[in-house]
Amino acid sequence: MGTVTLGVSIAVPEPHGSLLQERRAGFGDPAAHGIPTHVTLLPPTEVAAEKLPAIVRHLEEVAALGRPFPMRLSGTGTFRPLSPVVFVRVAEGADACTWLQKQVRDASGPLARELQFPYHPHVTVAHGIDDAAMDRAFAELAEYAAAWPCTGFALYEQGPDAVWRKLREFAFGSATVPAQGEPQDSCAPRGPLSTA
Repeated sequence: MGTVTLGVSIAVPEPHGSLLQERRAGFGDPAAHGIPTHVTLLPPTEVAAEKLPAIVRHLEEVAALGRPFPMRLSGTGTFRPLSPVVFVRVAEGADACTWLQKQVRDASGPLARELQFPYHPHVTVAHGIDDAAMDRAFAELAEYAAAWPCTGFALYEQGPDAVWRKLREFAFGSATVPAQGEPQDSCAPRGPLSTA
């Protein structure tokens, strides 16, 4: 059956997603229109296509443990010089994202893998373009802010055309969203690593 390249992420909803995608394209990033605006939980990972049913079951289990949490973006950051990336910061919801990505990559699950860099939730707005354009992205989005209730995540597949397409959404197991501004530990998903 061959292999597929998968990713798991939290989509940035409209109108924020399209706005940031257009800004990314405007900075000259050629990948902008092939990548929906997102916060990564699992970076691009090549797996055997026959593992897809087990991966879907695993992600259903992870989602069932989670609960909605407030997500807030604010300002910019960069991974330069380590990596040529400018991003919008996750100002609220970072702890919950960190917990989720650990569950997705659980060592006993079908998506177990090591990361090239320590996990840092973010929304990429420029990647691998020239320094002047990276500087412009960093400056022009410095005052950017957006907020929404995160109620789940999604599985994506990268096609031969390098475009990422959503395969399946996974809603969290609870419908209650804590208010914006509540302490981070009250936003963490339910589960063995949470005191909530």
